[in-house]
Amino acid sequence: MIKKILLKYTLNIGLLFAGSWLSAQNPIIQTKFTADPAPMVYKDTVFLYTSHDEDDAFGFKMKDWLLYTSTDMVNWTDHGIVASLKDFKWADPENGAWAPQVIERNGKFYMYCPMPGQRGIGVLVANSPYGPFKDPIGKPLVKNSSDDIDPTVLIDEDGQAYLYWGNPNLWYVKLNNDMISIDGPMVKDPSIAKVKGTPDPFHYQEGPWAWKRNGNYYMAYASTCCPEGIGYAMGKSSTGPWEFKGMIMDSDKRSNGNHPGIIDYKGKSYVFGFNYNLGKQTISKHYERRSICVSELIYNADGTIQKLPFWNPEGVQRMAVLNPYSRVEAETIAYSEGLKTEKMTEWERNNPYDTGKKITDRLVVSWINNGDYIKVQGVDFSKGTKFLEVSVASISGGSIEIHTDTLDGPLLGTVEVTGKAEGDLFKTIKSPVKNIKGVHDVYFIFKGNKELFYFDWWKFSSN
Repeated sequence: MIKKILLKYTLNIGLLFAGSWLSAQNPIIQTKFTADPAPMVYKDTVFLYTSHDEDDAFGFKMKDWLLYTSTDMVNWTDHGIVASLKDFKWADPENGAWAPQVIERNGKFYMYCPMPGQRGIGVLVANSPYGPFKDPIGKPLVKNSSDDIDPTVLIDEDGQAYLYWGNPNLWYVKLNNDMISIDGPMVKDPSIAKVKGTPDPFHYQEGPWAWKRNGNYYMAYASTCCPEGIGYAMGKSSTGPWEFKGMIMDSDKRSNGNHPGIIDYKGKSYVFGFNYNLGKQTISKHYERRSICVSELIYNADGTIQKLPFWNPEGVQRMAVLNPYSRVEAETIAYSEGLKTEKMTEWERNNPYDTGKKITDRLVVSWINNGDYIKVQGVDFSKGTKFLEVSVASISGGSIEIHTDTLDGPLLGTVEVTGKAEGDLFKTIKSPVKNIKGVHDVYFIFKGNKELFYFDWWKFSSN
């Protein structure tokens, strides 16, 4: 219980910081510690794959990879664990789920995963971006040197795919069309390679991210440890030579590391990385408990990139509205305080010796206590509102106050969650709410004593 309380308040921003944090969007995930962002755009959705620092991590304690999705860049839906070290029979299942990247080709999704300790870089394959991901080769795809971490992938316009990786050197190799085998030798990039006794104009450290835009090839990376900023280079081909162009973001003493992930989406460009802000709200010493952030990326006319300030707390602007008349998962969050998410499996449980049939798997919002809240941005109440339905499983019971636009904004309604000791029984509660129209931010504020309930989904209706 002591551990749970400490971890809860490590993630809890706290009302004492309300003046500067209520409008914040960075870090974009608050219910878990996340790092090493690997965003992928697929069918109008951003799929954000992340590594995951455990809540009690001192150094790197990482066992699995997570997935979040968004269609508006501000509300992120948690899909839980998408792959783990257990998917690699040749890896250490206890630690080492470092920075991944996922790429789509011909309707399949390839996840490249590094294993520290000179175990190499593995690959998983799925038929859906949500998984399940499976190891098709049963061994490392790349096992070359102690540099074998932080993979990134680029498929060039001629169809040739390249895998890049490395700390403190940049390496690359051609991939075959199957994306699970290599074609030719592994090459230490001569334009970025570390040469002992000579200046390093690139300040390359680790975490490469390769992409192509408007005929230019780019290589961004974490630079100069530690702390690490984000530098970048440009080239005329997918294998360079690379020319250092400057910093996307300078290093900052508040954040030990960095790891870029860069995409274009709905006419804008974005860079993802991480800071340590959530953990440092209550803990003064350094722990590897990181939190992903995002900023808009601006290109100059010549293709170079404008330097950004270090992870502004405001984040980025919303790109779309959210439909409240279809079921919305409770773990769709723009910002939250004090909460966690977790997977639950519901069983029939016919008798003490038989679980019965599985009813369903759920990913739910948990650790809900008095004063915690969820903020959802840009909810489009075009039809007006009359009722709100929520799916909850009551632990101690409590209530959900629904406010609009700010934490203390107009009260739209209150859902009373009655019952106790029903944490394994989900019920749908339908409550009346005031009529409202237009686009509003919505706050679900939780009230009560002790741990209140699990929260699965919500839905508004106009009649």
